Amino acid sequence: MSSPKNVMDGHFNGVEDAGLNQHHNGKNDSNGKGKPIPNHGTSSTTTSVDYHPHSPTTEANMKKFMKNSRRSRSRFGRGLAKKGGAGGKGTWGKICEVYPDGDGDFLDPNDPNYDSDNMENCKIEAITPVLDEDQIEQYVKPIVTEYYEHGNTEEVIDSLQEFNFGDHVYMIVVIAVSLAMERKNANREMTSVLISDLYGHVFRQSDIEHAFDVLLEMLPDLMLDTPSADELLGNFIARAVADDCIPPIYVKRNKEKYTEKPQKFSIEVANDLLTSKHGLINVDRIWGFTGGMRPVKYLVKQMHLILEEYMVSNLATDAGSNLNELEVPHFHHEFVYEAIVKAIEDSKETTIDKICALLKYLFDSGVITIDQLKNGYLRVFEEMPDIVIDVPFAYEILDQIKTKAEKLDSFPAELEKEMPQRGRKRFVSEGDGGVIKA
Repeated sequence: MSSPKNVMDGHFNGVEDAGLNQHHNGKNDSNGKGKPIPNHGTSSTTTSVDYHPHSPTTEANMKKFMKNSRRSRSRFGRGLAKKGGAGGKGTWGKICEVYPDGDGDFLDPNDPNYDSDNMENCKIEAITPVLDEDQIEQYVKPIVTEYYEHGNTEEVIDSLQEFNFGDHVYMIVVIAVSLAMERKNANREMTSVLISDLYGHVFRQSDIEHAFDVLLEMLPDLMLDTPSADELLGNFIARAVADDCIPPIYVKRNKEKYTEKPQKFSIEVANDLLTSKHGLINVDRIWGFTGGMRPVKYLVKQMHLILEEYMVSNLATDAGSNLNELEVPHFHHEFVYEAIVKAIEDSKETTIDKICALLKYLFDSGVITIDQLKNGYLRVFEEMPDIVIDVPFAYEILDQIKTKAEKLDSFPAELEKEMPQRGRKRFVSEGDGGVIKA
């Protein structure tokens, strides 16, 4: 029984080339150069992609057939298309094959299968609009003004980072310095600290230089409201150099740039401060020792003087004004403590009345906050064991102060439970017949 021949063995249109089969004696077909012609199938029938019936079996036709065939070229293949029709450049892939979405891949809106309701793969980013100059002044000015009350630069940083200033971020320095020029040295010191703390978080060195350039140009207008603005601006520039916010070359460069007053005077003030002996140390104290920068002993002494002056003049308004001028609202608990201790030590009814009336006025006028009032009372409560050594009736006098303050609505109700009692009971002496004195 003879084995079937494929199309490469000369079997065309059902006709077998017997002579060719006998000539090879069962060996593989080969071309004229002795190279075997690969077998591309085992079927004896001809498919639609086979050779034309009248095409000669030549090496050129064989290579052309092998090149354009999508069947596997392996001699052990089954004659199927490579990779199921999914292989090669520009192919569409297998039929009904679904490709999973990768991380970060998004559907094309031009795809017929695009589902606009499926928002799981969408990334939404909040866009903060850029503020114009009028809006910057509207938002920054209240933030700086509030900073003068609490003195917390981190809170200012958090507030400013909520806005998008764009290229106008330098306006923060312009607004802060302009406000500080109209205020006291304590606020100017706070402004210099604010600029130093905002540097690197909200704006850069170039922004600070740009701000001072704008302030130098605005200087004639600033002097209409603040006649000493030229000197103050020179102090601010020198302090910014001392705080490493701008380089010293900025002063030298502007010294050559400005040759007319008042800008020239401001630059000369800054240059003189920085080039003098111990210049940087002096610039650090350029605004003086104000507010909380002063020693505690100095502040306590000033509060004693305010209290003594009030006891003589009995003017609560003057005491409130003098206390405000110290600019240490966070240290007012010391004044409450000193006032109550003085009332206990003096132990006179008139002194107690004056102290209670003074604390009432300071509390109602807002000079002393409820927290400072509470802290002052709590400090007295803690010191009572030591106070009673010098004033034996200290607890009774403290009760009188509490009663009068409650009538004046100046005693915090939450301190009722904190009121101290005599620590222990003791025998006065053996001759008292066992009587216990509280």
